[in-house]
Amino acid sequence: MFQIVQVWNTFFAQSMITFNKPYLTGKEVHYIQAAADARKLSGNGRFTRLCQEFFSQKYGFKHCLLTSSCTDALEMIALLLEIQPGDEVIMPSYTFTSCANAFVLRGAKIRFADCLPDHPNLDPLSVEPLVNPQTKAILVMHYAGVACDMEAFVLLCEKYNLYLIEDAAQAVGAFHKDKALGSLGHLAAFSFHETKNISAGEGGMLLINDSNFLERAEILWEKGTNRSAFARGEVSKYTWMDVGSSFLPSEITAAFLWAQLEHIEEIQQKRMDIWQNYYDEFKILEDTGKLKLPNIPSTAQHNAHIFYLLCDNETQRNDLIAHLAKNQIQGIFHYLPLHQSPFYQKTHPIRSYLPHCERFAACLLRLPLYVELSLEDQNQVIRVVKDFFFTNNL
Repeated sequence: MFQIVQVWNTFFAQSMITFNKPYLTGKEVHYIQAAADARKLSGNGRFTRLCQEFFSQKYGFKHCLLTSSCTDALEMIALLLEIQPGDEVIMPSYTFTSCANAFVLRGAKIRFADCLPDHPNLDPLSVEPLVNPQTKAILVMHYAGVACDMEAFVLLCEKYNLYLIEDAAQAVGAFHKDKALGSLGHLAAFSFHETKNISAGEGGMLLINDSNFLERAEILWEKGTNRSAFARGEVSKYTWMDVGSSFLPSEITAAFLWAQLEHIEEIQQKRMDIWQNYYDEFKILEDTGKLKLPNIPSTAQHNAHIFYLLCDNETQRNDLIAHLAKNQIQGIFHYLPLHQSPFYQKTHPIRSYLPHCERFAACLLRLPLYVELSLEDQNQVIRVVKDFFFTNNL
């Protein structure tokens, strides 16, 4: 790990092909200025509504609430499900801390399940043995915008009367068969962090597919008040109705996001072209047994959020990161297993063994992928990776 830190320090000191570069459509500043000119900056204004309506109309989501982050959306989900101490939530260990924190903050016990053998997504077969009378929800994470086995998880939740949550942070514009990711669980969360396909710098969205949650979600979203109902003229004044927080973003964030959404098809297509070029060029490395490429199930229409390579072991992966850095290219690993984290082990002395999760954590390497990645730079990445495997006869 120290070697990787040294590599990153080298990266920041030099000009390299970066892992990510947020894309600007050219309209962001224009719409931010329009929000400023309207003197409506605090949120839930014109641009917030435009963004929410866009997702409902384009992808068929029942209800959408823009949030300051995906983390906020997940914390709202924990509140909406009335998670209490003693409740249990099953989720992947190979994911970001926000998934677990949202429910830990409410007192829940987290039960971590393993990845599929051939994909970082959650394995339904590893989930069912963890279900018990204290289980309240299953959270799935669509890694790299590739759909989980949603039929299996829907059936599991129906069988045990559980809530199904989609962490769709990486999955804007991705589908399971003909249904948009984020529309299949009771509740879901998107991210518009600067590393995502569609960015607002920071930002997220709560997707409400069970209408029973809508009224309370609006109250939580507006700091525990019925301010949204007041704005619609449904009540003569608004007051404190429930717990809540400042989950909604400013109109500045929403204005930036709207500029991105206007170009979503162009953004996604450019990313898909880059992703497919990587896949086609590296297929020879997979065919000769040198590495594994992303596995995309026939039921999944991904969104080219991540292109990763799966090395044989951690040493090889770290050596490849170092080789890329020497050639002015930033390649990076991804999640460290949450079940092995200092925080989790401090409170859970019984050690879990999740072999597939641990393998992905040790062997997965993400390559540069962003809209403005030139073909010349991508071909340089491809040449350097091939050189690593062929020159070293790996």
